[in-house]
Amino acid sequence: MKKLKAFKKIMTLSLLATIAASAFTLGTTTNHANAATAKTLALISEGKNYLGVPYQYGAPVGITYAFDCSSFTKFMFAGLKVNLPRTASEQAAVGKKVPKTELSTGDLVFFRTNGISISHVAIYAGSKKILHSSTSQGVTVSDMSSSYWASKYVTARRVVS
Repeated sequence: MKKLKAFKKIMTLSLLATIAASAFTLGTTTNHANAATAKTLALISEGKNYLGVPYQYGAPVGITYAFDCSSFTKFMFAGLKVNLPRTASEQAAVGKKVPKTELSTGDLVFFRTNGISISHVAIYAGSKKILHSSTSQGVTVSDMSSSYWASKYVTARRVVS
């Protein structure tokens, strides 16, 4: 009886070890987002200093008392010496296209909020969160997996390597 219990225990441990090894192997061979860099973490940290700054459509680039979505991204990335175009649709044409499954902190994320074309840009902040200037809340952090943002997602671009 002791031998049977010992055998079952060994088999259970062996099975668990096999499952763990398989999960580790699969986890290392699938495509995952690039790790956040010191630059992109600093970008998000600095951007959070502007939480609550009000939204103003067409806000001039360089002011910090109000932002629209693209003036916010243009302003933030200027600190990394990345010169983005002025509008969300123009920003969607720069950098390297990134699949949604491979988003990394600091990527630009684009949405169709007007029902027609790209009309909103945000900065991916990690963990399915975006840092952006929203018409209703000003600069804020939102969950891009919410039904609102998930239904409006279009594409993403990487402008910082």
